[in-house]
Amino acid sequence: MTAFTAGPLLLGVRHHGPGSARAVRAALEAATPEVVLIEGPPEADALIPLAAEKDMRPPVALLAHVVDEPGRSAFWPLAEFSPEWVAIRWTLEHGVPARFIDLPATHTLAWGNEEEKETGAADRSVDADVRIDPLAVLAETAGYDDPERWWEDVVEHRGGAGIGADPFAPFTALEEAMAALREVYGAGGHDRDLLREAYMRLQMRAAQREFGDEVAVVCGAWHVPALRQKRTVAADRALLKGLPKVKADMTWVPWTHRRLSRVSGYGAGIDSPGWYGHLFAAPDRPVERWMTKVARLLRDEDRMVSSAHVIEAVRLADTLAAMRGRPLPGLTETTDAVRAVMCEGSDVPLGLVHDRLVVGDVLGEVPQSAPAVPLQRDLARAQKRLRLKPEPMERELELDLRGETDAGRSRLLHRLRLLGIAWGEPTASRGSTGTFRETWRLRWEPELSVRVAEAGVWGTTVLSAATGKAEADAVAAHALADVTALAERCLLAELPDALPVVMRVLADRAALDADVGHLAQALPALVRSLRYGDVRGTDTHALTDVAVGLAERIFVGLPPACAALDAEAAEHMRRHVDAVHGAVGLLGEPGTAASGGVRERWHSVLRVLSGRDTVPGVIRGRAVRLLLDDGELEQDEAARLMGLVLSPGTEPGDAAAWIEGFVGGGSGGGMLLVHDERLLGLVDAWLTGVPAEAFTDVLPLLRRTFSAYEAGVRRTLGELVRRGPGARGSAEAAASGIPGFAPDLDLGRADAVLPVLSLLLGLGEAHDDDFAGVAR
Repeated sequence: MTAFTAGPLLLGVRHHGPGSARAVRAALEAATPEVVLIEGPPEADALIPLAAEKDMRPPVALLAHVVDEPGRSAFWPLAEFSPEWVAIRWTLEHGVPARFIDLPATHTLAWGNEEEKETGAADRSVDADVRIDPLAVLAETAGYDDPERWWEDVVEHRGGAGIGADPFAPFTALEEAMAALREVYGAGGHDRDLLREAYMRLQMRAAQREFGDEVAVVCGAWHVPALRQKRTVAADRALLKGLPKVKADMTWVPWTHRRLSRVSGYGAGIDSPGWYGHLFAAPDRPVERWMTKVARLLRDEDRMVSSAHVIEAVRLADTLAAMRGRPLPGLTETTDAVRAVMCEGSDVPLGLVHDRLVVGDVLGEVPQSAPAVPLQRDLARAQKRLRLKPEPMERELELDLRGETDAGRSRLLHRLRLLGIAWGEPTASRGSTGTFRETWRLRWEPELSVRVAEAGVWGTTVLSAATGKAEADAVAAHALADVTALAERCLLAELPDALPVVMRVLADRAALDADVGHLAQALPALVRSLRYGDVRGTDTHALTDVAVGLAERIFVGLPPACAALDAEAAEHMRRHVDAVHGAVGLLGEPGTAASGGVRERWHSVLRVLSGRDTVPGVIRGRAVRLLLDDGELEQDEAARLMGLVLSPGTEPGDAAAWIEGFVGGGSGGGMLLVHDERLLGLVDAWLTGVPAEAFTDVLPLLRRTFSAYEAGVRRTLGELVRRGPGARGSAEAAASGIPGFAPDLDLGRADAVLPVLSLLLGLGEAHDDDFAGVAR
């Protein structure tokens, strides 16, 4: 056969190039080889038949990992438009043997080169991660400044018509170009290519001995000149002698278009996998079909896009291609046309088009018969049982823990997080903030398959693996806060077998740790854990004694720990005080086992902190504010304490810190000043009396305090200060007629809202009798 007159048929391709994929299919149809050799790890030969199963849908990837260290892994991604995938499918359809001939993964993984973990090799593409970019060199030689645009013009847009009827002509031309580059650049700056190519030559010779010369090889075009070289078997074996090896496992895993892109860090990535997939799949009129896809996407996002927009965008893309001397509109022309016609010049909707279509969020599928670790199979069963399908697009999931299905989903996601499998991240709920509701942000990434394999060392099911991991983390934890956070996560994940181990470690660490800061850091997570018993049915009594004991030790140690702190340490301790206050509020709720006396003892500690001169101002101010909020301090007493602090005898810096503690920290202090003109008046009078030489010192503190307020609060405070109610006192403010500062309710102003309120309540025309006493 003429295709094999010069030996094996070498089909040099661009990985993930739809033009190369079409050319490979045409060449194989014309040559009908006896065997097809494909660049890839030979350990995957046994996995090739799985590509014929109906449940196998690209993009997928071959995953190799070290048996004893699953985190050391490598991927070989394949998309529907990858030439290797097309070659695999052709062999399965025609009953022709297929084999992978690249350097085995046992050697690749042993090298452990971080920059090769995704490609599994030093060069996975014509434009792979080598010192030179072959496509860029060829494009520059042809007068192009964009390699992608050059590739589209010479390959993607020309197809077979531009190169004649010979199906082998594109490979001959590309081989000549690569031979010229290899003659100048050698291995392109990466010596490991020489080892890979030596192994490929050995596999080619073995195939020739078995099948004769009718052997087709599908590999990166960069390697073709080296495979064509006449080298002795002894020389190739000498290169490969003594390579390091590890024991590796191999399987198929789902992949995504997003992970095929260069932005993801993939060495052989392409800029626009979604666009290339469209070019490969479109039977005809690719530009028109693309514009229709874009219009559908924008309509789904509630943008006004009509058929006229599509027609005009196609015309503009054709015109731009003609003006730029291109055979057909490429991605550049279609993008420019979409921006001008459908996006009205805005890059915001265009970014959506790029993210959803040009790159895309397609997630592949692999059959259940593919090899997998037991943990992966258990996870797949749980996903199916809970109807929680992995998806590449980020989405929010609202869970109501009172339902069995949602409770099971919550348990699964928390267990996976504990195992380091970050499929979902909890986020703030837009609805109820109660413990019976959770909101998760989900997104499945292909790399999570590696994390699942790694987590398999802890157990064969999600439950057993999470339990084993939690117990190991508890023993290895160094900080007390880490152990309390782990206890909280065990309760959320419902790991009853791990909780006793965690609690034992927690009790031991709490007894030995005398640092008040560490204790204060640990208490909130521990107290939060006590709240989950009601909803999740978990017995949390074991945590109560530890939490109460922790709180008592904080109460004793906090006052001396707050003495003689510098500004940075004082601010840090102020955050601890806030955290402990919130925890005590939960711990001392009526009906809880620890409700008796905990809040009272905490309030005593706050009174001590508020009255000690050795305690920094920011902590004293916060203690007064917390007592005021809890109703343990009258407003008159709070005003008296503020007046003492803001008296002329107090250093301006300490007074500013007290103000920051009292009304700062995002605690609603701005509204307190708005509604209590006495406190605002004290602050205003103090600030106007600060000496000029001290003003620059206190200004940063005050600016930090007031900048945390919402814009409306700041505007109201400014208006009140401008009018001056605080400076004159409440009686003078009332006499001045300033709205909002009279000693009694203004019934006239209250009556003004009655008609609107009547309409809102659906009462019809308002009558005085309907709202008798409303203002009161």
